[in-house]
Amino acid sequence: MAELVYPPVIGIARTMFKALDLRFDIKGTENVPQRGGAVLVSNHIGYLDFVFCGLTARPAKRLVRFMAKESVFRHKVSGPLMRAMKHIPVDRAAGMDAYKHALRALRSGEIIGVFPEATISRSFTLKNFKSGAARLAQEAGVPLLPMALWGTQRLWTKGQKRALGRHHFPITMRVGEPMEADPTEPSDTLTERLRGRVQELLEAAQRAYPVRPKGPEDTWWVPAHLGGTAPTPAEALTLDRGR
Repeated sequence: MAELVYPPVIGIARTMFKALDLRFDIKGTENVPQRGGAVLVSNHIGYLDFVFCGLTARPAKRLVRFMAKESVFRHKVSGPLMRAMKHIPVDRAAGMDAYKHALRALRSGEIIGVFPEATISRSFTLKNFKSGAARLAQEAGVPLLPMALWGTQRLWTKGQKRALGRHHFPITMRVGEPMEADPTEPSDTLTERLRGRVQELLEAAQRAYPVRPKGPEDTWWVPAHLGGTAPTPAEALTLDRGR
């Protein structure tokens, strides 16, 4: 079936990124398979992460179908677009429907995008991973594709104002080699290996990031363990519970 909505949306996104003068540093796109199913797995630090993650598949001429919370699909603007792009709504009270939907898509050769932390990390460090991505890959017989991004939190994230002006922000992304999802390996063990690989890619993206905070008032986007003033993981957990 022809993709009538997704390609134009990508075009609009690229135009917006050019207008914002974002500086992209993307490595590893050759690891995205040109055909067949895969589960793309990324850290999650900003509201626009799914757009940036999807860009990594474009050199392979692939479209990524993301699993996203069901409330996004109820919005009068984003809802019709999300459905037209064949993204997958996730109702956390009835997640099995989304799981089965994603499984069918993987078996039909689609790339499914998953944020296994399940929500944005306010600390900008990796939270614990849910096992769904690993289980999907194992059951569908497809590889896991780990990746990490950095800098997207500066545009729009939890607890901060949007910064969608022409700030020339760098955006760094790293895509790792596919990981085999052996169905005989316990899913929890595979999930921990996957998290470890995403952590390595995240650290690589952070090391490559070309700028540092301009001053004390600009340290909010840097994790506490790297000298910034972002909440610690414990503080972030308290903030999430109090939302």
